Amino acid sequence: MCAFGGVDIRPQIAELKKGVEILVATPGRLLDHVENKSVSFASVQVLVLELIEVARRNQVSENITHRVHPVSEYGKRGLLIKLLKSSEIRQCLVFMRTKQGCSRLTRELQRAGIQADAIHGDKSQLERIKALEAFKAGQTHALIATDVAARGLDVDDLPYVINYELPHTPEDYVHRIGRTGRAGKLGNAISLVSAHEVGYLIDIEKLIKRPIEQVEVVGFEPEADYEYPPGNKKKRSAPPSKAPVAQRPERSERPARPERNERYPRRNPMIAADGFDFSKPYEDTSPRGEIPDSPIAPAKLDPHKPKRVVAALLGGMGRKRRKTAATSCRLF
Repeated sequence: MCAFGGVDIRPQIAELKKGVEILVATPGRLLDHVENKSVSFASVQVLVLELIEVARRNQVSENITHRVHPVSEYGKRGLLIKLLKSSEIRQCLVFMRTKQGCSRLTRELQRAGIQADAIHGDKSQLERIKALEAFKAGQTHALIATDVAARGLDVDDLPYVINYELPHTPEDYVHRIGRTGRAGKLGNAISLVSAHEVGYLIDIEKLIKRPIEQVEVVGFEPEADYEYPPGNKKKRSAPPSKAPVAQRPERSERPARPERNERYPRRNPMIAADGFDFSKPYEDTSPRGEIPDSPIAPAKLDPHKPKRVVAALLGGMGRKRRKTAATSCRLF
């Protein structure tokens, strides 16, 4: 039986429960089965190790060239598209932290005209196998993957590994770039680092015991608060502002500005624009009843005074009836 990572582990567990005599496995997937107790070494008689290239733990290959591109968080996608469309990178494995980030970045690269595919935990086993086979065949330019999904992933002569996001632990960086520079071949590890990831970069440099070259790409500069090393008081200077169109006069040549009280006199907030004073109780100054404003002015009716009741008797014309109906109404 053959057991390797990058695919669903459950069918492998079901096959192991039936019993196998020979198991061929990658180290990462073999450890997964040991943790799941689907593999036991109690009855193992022979153990064969393929010693192509033995390295100490967390030691990186000397055949890998490391490079960091300081870039702002919102500029990473544009810089990645620029790198992938250049003639330098013909095929690469791009690492993301989350499954959602993998799917989103894959769609954005496809819209930019780049042959890209994703491999992560939400993909079915068949989808992951197809994506991996297309990548190995050279049909896919960029394969976007998470750390877990890429465990046990082996691609012959992979030239580039790109860290779109730096891992939170430096050991994961070593595992990521271990996919390139194998069997004595040259490899390249490129990392896109924004201001909040500088701390992760420092931890990686301490682990691999070497500084990583930082190269800025014109048009994709990092944030103004990008500090290397972190805590450095000398921050990056902001880009120079454009010169004004007209020369402003010197301060000594400008006319003196009036004081605030002279420009904007203070107004009592209790006095309305029409002069009404809200601080005083309300008084009705309009005339009431039929009191005229002047001797020659007509009388004004009081709207609150009840109107006079007028009665009218209406009678019918023509033939007399025994009973006469009278109707009264009120006229207002």
